[in-house]
Amino acid sequence: MITPKSIGIKLTKARKGKNFSQATLAQEIAVSPQAVGKWERGESLPDIILLSRIAELLAVDLNYFSERGISNVVNDDKALPQENYSSELDSIDKKKKHNWNMSESNWVNVDFSGIKNIQERFHAANVKKCQFIGADLSNVQMKSNNVDQCDFSQAKLTNMLIQKSNFTQCSLKSANLKETEFLSSYLSFCDLTKSDLTKVLFSYAGLDKLNFDQVEWSRTAFVNTRLSNVQFSGTMDRCSFEKCSFSKVTFHKVKFLQTFFKYNDLKRVKFIDCEADRLTYELLKHGKADLAGVKVSNL
Repeated sequence: MITPKSIGIKLTKARKGKNFSQATLAQEIAVSPQAVGKWERGESLPDIILLSRIAELLAVDLNYFSERGISNVVNDDKALPQENYSSELDSIDKKKKHNWNMSESNWVNVDFSGIKNIQERFHAANVKKCQFIGADLSNVQMKSNNVDQCDFSQAKLTNMLIQKSNFTQCSLKSANLKETEFLSSYLSFCDLTKSDLTKVLFSYAGLDKLNFDQVEWSRTAFVNTRLSNVQFSGTMDRCSFEKCSFSKVTFHKVKFLQTFFKYNDLKRVKFIDCEADRLTYELLKHGKADLAGVKVSNL
């Protein structure tokens, strides 16, 4: 039987074998060091996808954490929350053997449209004028990439981790980016028309000259992000802007629903024909926004 304690023991051994500190591992997989500590103490577990990322990072097979891989580890009475954890580990481990590793390469004028199973990593690559139309890159990690003039129209880009990467003159029309995180990344001259940005996080990012026409905004978060030459439209439902800087930013015909503004200077932001609930209106007011273009309504 797999237990949190047995997983923690294996995780600790593999981490130390790579001479990683808990902080280093946490940084690589974008979680807190406290989370890693809890895993290693058997107090909680990473989900299957995250455990798969950890296995590749620590250069062990995912099966290392499975029941067969821990047969010599002493079990305790704490059962895993997932009853089929072992079978899921085995299933993912088999799939990983067929994955494509596109890291550390130059990809120019290549048509990857409709491609699938690019899982786990796509790091340190130069990608220019490539087609990813309708491709499935869900759960992929992209770190230190330069992506220029590529087409991701109608692609599935959900739950990705995009870190320290640049996207320039790319099309993401009608792309599904649900729950993807852009960390310390820069997007410029990109077209996100009709894209789904539900639960997307932009953290320490730079967004410049982007087309956000008819975008799906729901619980989208902007943290420590610089926004310039950007126009927002549509309904912003439970979105948030925290410690952001704005330059030539306009909200045009936006309906704000419980949208959170914190530590933002909104003096230079334009609001044209916008509506806001009372809470959002007061937060805009606190940020010294020009509210001439915003009316309060019971949205």
